[in-house]
Amino acid sequence: MSGGDVAPAAAASSTAAVLPQVLAAPAAVLVIDLDRRQVVHANAGAVELTGEPLRLPVDIDVWSDAAGLTDLVGTRMSDTSTPLSLVATGVAGVPVTVHGAACRGGISTDAQRAATEGRPLWVTGFALSDVVVPPGGTAGFERRALVVFFQVSGAEHDDRRRLEMLRDRAVIATEMSFTITDPRQPDDPLIWVNPSFCTLTGYLHDDVVGRNCRFLQGPNTDSAAVRRIAEALHLRRPITEVLLNYRRDGTAFWNQVSISPVFDGGGQLVNFVGVQNDVTERVIVEQERRAALAEAEEARGQLRLLADATSQMTGALGVTDACQRLARSLVPALADACAVDLLDPPGSAAPQRVAVAARDPADEDRLRRLAALRGYHTGDGSRTGDVLAGEQALLEAELPELGAHRYPDHPAAAAVYDELRLRSTMVVPVRARGHVLGTLTLVTQHPYGRRYTQRDLHLAADIAGRAGLTVDNARLYEVEHAAAVTLQRSLLPVVSDVDGVRVAARYLVGVDGNQVGGDWYDVLDLPDGALGLAVGDVVGHDLRAAAAMGQLRGVLRSYAWDGGLPGSVLDRCDQLVQGLEMAAMATAVYARLEPPDLSGERVLRYANAGHPAPLLLGPDGALLTLDEHRSPMIGAVRRFGRRSGAGRTEAVVRCMPGSVLLFYTDGLTDVAGEDADERTALLEQTLAGLPPRSEPDRVVEEVLAACNVPRVRDDIALLAVRLDG
Repeated sequence: MSGGDVAPAAAASSTAAVLPQVLAAPAAVLVIDLDRRQVVHANAGAVELTGEPLRLPVDIDVWSDAAGLTDLVGTRMSDTSTPLSLVATGVAGVPVTVHGAACRGGISTDAQRAATEGRPLWVTGFALSDVVVPPGGTAGFERRALVVFFQVSGAEHDDRRRLEMLRDRAVIATEMSFTITDPRQPDDPLIWVNPSFCTLTGYLHDDVVGRNCRFLQGPNTDSAAVRRIAEALHLRRPITEVLLNYRRDGTAFWNQVSISPVFDGGGQLVNFVGVQNDVTERVIVEQERRAALAEAEEARGQLRLLADATSQMTGALGVTDACQRLARSLVPALADACAVDLLDPPGSAAPQRVAVAARDPADEDRLRRLAALRGYHTGDGSRTGDVLAGEQALLEAELPELGAHRYPDHPAAAAVYDELRLRSTMVVPVRARGHVLGTLTLVTQHPYGRRYTQRDLHLAADIAGRAGLTVDNARLYEVEHAAAVTLQRSLLPVVSDVDGVRVAARYLVGVDGNQVGGDWYDVLDLPDGALGLAVGDVVGHDLRAAAAMGQLRGVLRSYAWDGGLPGSVLDRCDQLVQGLEMAAMATAVYARLEPPDLSGERVLRYANAGHPAPLLLGPDGALLTLDEHRSPMIGAVRRFGRRSGAGRTEAVVRCMPGSVLLFYTDGLTDVAGEDADERTALLEQTLAGLPPRSEPDRVVEEVLAACNVPRVRDDIALLAVRLDG
C-alpha cells in the first residue's frame, strides 16, 4: 500500500464492494484465526462466494460449506483431509470447486452434484507473523493466516490431468506481495509484510514494519491517486489503484495496489490487507499504445489542417485574399497568432505584411505594429531577414519572456512584444518556382501556448510551400486579369450626352476565366439625327470572346451608320458572323431612336436577337417591357441560301419626354443558385419604383444596389438613357 494519512472511521462500511483485481483476475481473501479455526475477515470477493455476508467470526467449516466448496471430485471441503485451516498453515495450494446455491447445504447425491455446475478456484494460504492483540483484547498473541482464492480457467478445470498449471498458479500466488496494516495505531503502520513485498520493494522486514507505507511514494507519484487511496481508507472501503512507486534503491516501478478493510465480529475495523503487484511492463505497453494512437491522431490532424489550408487558399479571389484565408485557417489549429509577409515584387528588399490572424483580435494590430517598428529587410541580419534572403526556416522553441531581452535596442518594439506575450515561434519561407516570395510567421503565446518542435516546423514548411504556389499563381492571374480588363475596356465606348438625351453606362467584370468576356454596349449619334443604342453579349468568357465582341460591335456600328433599320442591321451582322466565322453565337438588341417630333415625342424602333428585353419607364411611372419581335441569337440558325421574307423585323414604340430606357446583359439576372425570373422581377420593380425623370446615373446605381451580386461571375453591362425632349 502507498496511501496517505488515514484517520480511523467510527462506523464499519459494507463489504459488498468492487472485488480488487490481482493479475487481472478476481481474488477472494480470508483472514483466519488458526487457534480458534475461525474466519475473522472476508473481503468482498469472499462474500460473493457465500452469497451473503456471514456474521464473523465464523467456524472455518461453516464458512466453507456456506461457500459450497468441494474438492475436484465433489466432496465437501469440510469432509476432506485438506480443510481451509490446513491450507492456511502453509500448504502450497490445492484446487477447489465452488458450487451453486443448490449445494450450499451439502451435496447429497451424485445426481445433484452433476446437475450443479462448479466454478474452479485455486486456494492457497500464507501464515502471518504472530499478531499482538491491542489493548482491550485477549492478552498474548494470535496466530493468523491469509487465505486467497484465485480463479482458474475452465480449460484447466476440464483437463484434470494438467495440474501443473494449477501448481504454476500456486507459485504465482506465493510470489505476490501482501501487507497488513493496523489502523487502530497512529498513522496506520504496517504490522506484517510477506517476503515477496521485500523482494518487490528492496526493503527489509524490519525497515518497514511500524511505518506507514507512504515511504514508497516519490517525486512523480500521482498525488490524485494518493488522495483517492486515502479517501477510500477513510471511508473503510476497498480500492484498487495503479501508481508510480519507488524501491529502496530509487528505481521506479508501476504498482497495482489493492486494499481491503478487515472487520471483527462486532463490525470494528481492525486491519487493512493490501496486495501489491508490479505491473510496470503492462503500463509501459499501454503507454506506448496510447502514444502510438496519439501520434496517429496528431498525423491525421496535421493532414486535416493541411487539406483545410489548401482548400481555403484554392477558393481565394486574389493574393491578399489567399494570404488572409491561409492565416485564418492556421489559427488556432497551429498557432495563437499568424502573419504573412510578401515581397512585392519578388526579390525586393522590404516585405509587406499582407495578412494577420490571432485568437485575440487586438493582437492582430500588435502584429502589424511590430512589423512596422522592426522594418525587416532581406538580408538585414535579423532572423526574419535571413529567411527572406533564402536561408533555412527558423524555429525558436522558447522565446525570451521580456521584450527588453528580445529587442534590447528597440524599446518601442520591446513594449509591443510584451503585449503579445510570445512563447514560441516559427518563420518559414514562402517559395515558388525557385524564388522566395515572403515568409509565414507562426507564434504561440503565454500562458497556454505550446513549444514548437521540429515536427511542427515540417508541417509549417509544407503549408508554406503550398501557399507559395497559390500566391505565385494568383499573381500571374492578376497580371493576366489586368491585361484582359485593359483590352476589354479599350473596346467599349466612352458614352456622353447628345442633344436632348442623357446617357449613363456601367460595366462590371466577372471573375471567371481571365475575367474578361463578350458583353458590350454602344451609343451612336447617327448622321441622319437618329440615335443608335446597342447592347450585346458574345458567348464565352475569354480573350477570344472579347476579340469577337470588338469585331461584332464594329460591324454593327458600320451597318447602323448606313441608316439601316434595326432588324436589317442584326440580319446583316448575323450573315457576316456566319460567313466569316467571327463568333460562335451572340445575343444583341439594337434600337434606333428617331429625332423628336413637334410634340417632343420620339419613335423607338428595336429588334432583339435572343437578348434580355430592355425596359421603358414612362414619365408617369408606367413600366413597359420591350419584348416584341424577338428572334434567334446571332449565329444560332445556319442559312444554306437566301430565304425571302425570312429577315428580322423591328417593333415600334413611342416615347414621351422624360422617359427612361434601360438596356442590360444577363449577368445581372442569371446568377448561380438564384431564380432568374425572380431577379428579373426585382429589376423591374426597382426601376418602376424610381421617381419619374430620374437621372441615368442614379438609375444604374439604384439597379446595381438593389440587384446586388455578391460575387460577379459573369460580366454585367448596363446602359440607361433619359429622353429630355
